This record gives sequence, structure tokens and C-alpha cells, in this order.
Amino acid sequence: MAWQPGLPVHGTREWVIVVGDGESGLPAAAKEAGERLGIDLDRLLEVQRETGFTPSAGATVAYPLLTGDVAEVLLVGAGDGSGKDLRHAGAAIARYGRGKDELTTIVAEGIDDAALQAFAEGVVLGSFAYTQKTVDPGKPAVGRITVTDGSDAARQPAIDRGVVVGRTGWVARQLAITPSNEKDPAWLAARSTELAAATGLEATVWDEKQLAAEGFGGILAVGSGSTRPPRFIRLDYVPAGATRKTPYVVLVGKGITYDTGGLSLKPREGMVSMKRDMTGGGSVIATMSALRELGAQVKVTGLICAAENMPSGTAYRPDDVIRHYGGRTTEVKNTDAEGRLVMADGLAYAVNELKPDVLIDIATLTGAIKVSLGSMLYGGMFATDDALADNLADAGRISGEELWRMPLPAEYEDLISTPIADSVNSSKGPGSITAALFLKAFTGDIPWAHLDLSSIAESPSDRFEYSTGATGAGARLLTTWLTSDAPTSGIG
Repeated sequence: MAWQPGLPVHGTREWVIVVGDGESGLPAAAKEAGERLGIDLDRLLEVQRETGFTPSAGATVAYPLLTGDVAEVLLVGAGDGSGKDLRHAGAAIARYGRGKDELTTIVAEGIDDAALQAFAEGVVLGSFAYTQKTVDPGKPAVGRITVTDGSDAARQPAIDRGVVVGRTGWVARQLAITPSNEKDPAWLAARSTELAAATGLEATVWDEKQLAAEGFGGILAVGSGSTRPPRFIRLDYVPAGATRKTPYVVLVGKGITYDTGGLSLKPREGMVSMKRDMTGGGSVIATMSALRELGAQVKVTGLICAAENMPSGTAYRPDDVIRHYGGRTTEVKNTDAEGRLVMADGLAYAVNELKPDVLIDIATLTGAIKVSLGSMLYGGMFATDDALADNLADAGRISGEELWRMPLPAEYEDLISTPIADSVNSSKGPGSITAALFLKAFTGDIPWAHLDLSSIAESPSDRFEYSTGATGAGARLLTTWLTSDAPTSGIG
């Protein structure tokens, strides 16, 4: 994807005109270029409006031209010109461009870098496809998109950043959508190691023997029912010029590569889509892969707690008591509340061994958050620090992966108490809140946020920047936050 200074008087046979809500709607550059080529774009827009076209975000209409150097013009709605609406427009262009070699795209003058970046993100995300079909696999993504506003401004850096941020969403989505007969904890560790080598990270992987030797009881318990053993994955990023004063952030991601519910077996309908129950871990991997390219100025460690939750004669049971990394104990009441068990080990490891300035965990943790927040609008956020919550919420608005802060009332801690262990892993009551309170006990006094993204992890349809299925939720949010000017500002 490239920025082109000046007007596209000569170029591709297919043009895309991004139309806003203004009086005329047409970018000035489009009018001028159309006049030079003898195309009355004002009349074209007028005709399309008469037949129902409106410039709402992502709306499209194609208009073939029978003469001249341009064969077809696509009008794409940019809504109010915000980053969110331009992201939708970019995704619509990517879908139109499937199977095409090149498109010339004209946007309105005056779009700022943040909005242009969002537009590029949309193009990348809208280009996503995953298939293992051997017959009719579908059209490939457009080969090249050239973008201009008719000026001579140098805008390539904004586009390049948008491509990288969009790519994190692509990577997380690809990891989440890979079927679980291929994807197991070892596979996830191998992909992490490959990405680390390609993007300037250090990778360390614990196998089941090392996990047992070091006391990762939650990860081992959840993985005990599977013939494919668990893994604990650590990825480290240190920026150039880092000192002891450089802020340090640890991300902990849930990496359940398939979730049957274990002995507390899900019904068939509940298992469908559980290949994407490692979305949190996949988003951590994707985020880590972009930090060096985008020049993040904080030290970051990503921890992925990977296991497959299966029923068998070796599976962990309701009423078992497990001992997590660091010694805290949990009485198991529901083996389908497994995500918090593996995440607890990751959080305890971070607190005891890494001692970061900020601690974040991210997971498709509870169905209860979907009851609270619905589907594909907000992810849930719980936080012990107001500045951290505000910084993450800001990143959510910018990235398009928005968060809604949920409460952490101490009054509900009794719901997860038991005389047998330090806590239980499941109880009656507000499920997303009690899950967050369970995790909070493993975070010490470090500023902490828990992101429960089950509510935005699965798109029901091809809409805007999402395709049907796994969304890779959280990768763009975390990347946007960690590569901002001061991600830890005010925290602590």
C-alpha cells in the first residue's frame, strides 16, 4: 500500500473515490483528476445518490465507464471522516479489490495522520482471508493500492504504521482461526518462536517437565487431560537505549488451544468456535511481533499460558485442589472455568519473577461478559488503577477495539471463598466479576488490568473490518497502547 503525491491522471483502470458527508462529498483531487480525464464525477455521484447511495461508512457503489482511460469508479462512503469510519471505508475497498492487481484511491484533503493510519488498517483487515479449500478457494487480496489526496505531502509513514497495526489483527485472527487438529500448545509455541526470530524478540518455552519442576500447577492441571501437553511461552522485547528507568509492562494471555470444558463437558454447541479460545494469547503474540518495527519505548514481556482442555482418565476433576506458581491454592468446582487457572500461573510468575511496573492480562474468559456487554461492541475491562484504565480505554477508541470498564467490588470476594483452599475457580453470581476477582488475588500490588474480550472475539458476519469468525480481539488495542507516546503515564 503506497502514498502517491499529486494527482492520479495516469494509472490504473479502476479508481476508488472515498466520499464524505460534506456538501459535495467529492474530494477536490477527485474533481480535478476527473476533469483532466473527461469524467464528470459530480454527475456520477448525483446519479448514484438518486438511486439510494449515501456516504455512510463502508457503503459502496461501482459505476462502469464505457469510454476513456478509466474503466470503473467505485464510490466508498467515509461517513464523518473519523478514524473509525475511514477504517470501515478501507475494509470495504479491500473487499472490492479482491482479485484485482491495483487500485488508485483518492481521499479527501486534510485527513490527519491518525485517520489515514486507520484507513490503512481497514485495508489490511478487510483483506483477511483464511481457507484450506482445494477447490475454488476464492479471489486473492488486491495486489496494490495507491492512495492520494492530490497534494504533494509525504504521508507514507502514516500508511506504513497502519499496515503494521492492521497486520497484528491479521496475525491474531489467523492464529485464532487455525483448526485445533493442527493447533496445539506446541504448535503455538513454535509459531511464537518463529515470529520472535523474525521480529527481534527473545523467546523462551517451558515444556511439561519444566512446568512440573517449577510448580505451574494451574497450567499442568488444565492440560492434564490431553495427549498434547501444555506449554508456557515467554517473549521479551527491550527497546534500543533502554535503561533501568524504562517502564516495564508484562502481558499475560490465555492460550487454550481447544476447550471442551474438560470433565465439566460443554454441549456440542458450546464447543463450536472453541479453537479460538486462545485469542488472548494470540493477541499477545501478535502485539509483541510489532513492537520493534513501531519503535515502542517500553520494555515488554509477553507470557502465553497454553493448554488443551480435554476430558480423559488423566483429566483434572471438580473438587481437586491445585497449587499455582508461587503457592496459592484453588479448589476446582468447574473444569470449564479453566482459563483463570492457567492465567493465575502466568500472573503469579510475573509478580514473583519479573516485577513489572504494569501488569495486563487478556483472555476470552467468560460468557458472562457477553451477557453484560452484548456482542461486537465493547470488551470488558477491570482495573485497579484509574490512569491505566483511562490509557487503555483511549487506545481502545483509537484502535476500534473499545472497552467498557467493569467494577471490582470487594463485597463479591465471598462468592469465591472456600474452607478447602484459598479460593474456588467458579461460583454462582456475576461471573465476569468473580473471575476478575479470582485473578486479582495473583497480581500483588502491581497496577493491573484484566481484559475479558469474549464479547468481541467472534464476528457473526462479514462486516466492516471483520470477517465471519474469530476477530483476533485485543492485538490492535494493545499495540496502539504500547506504541503510544507515554503508555504508562500517570499509572501507579
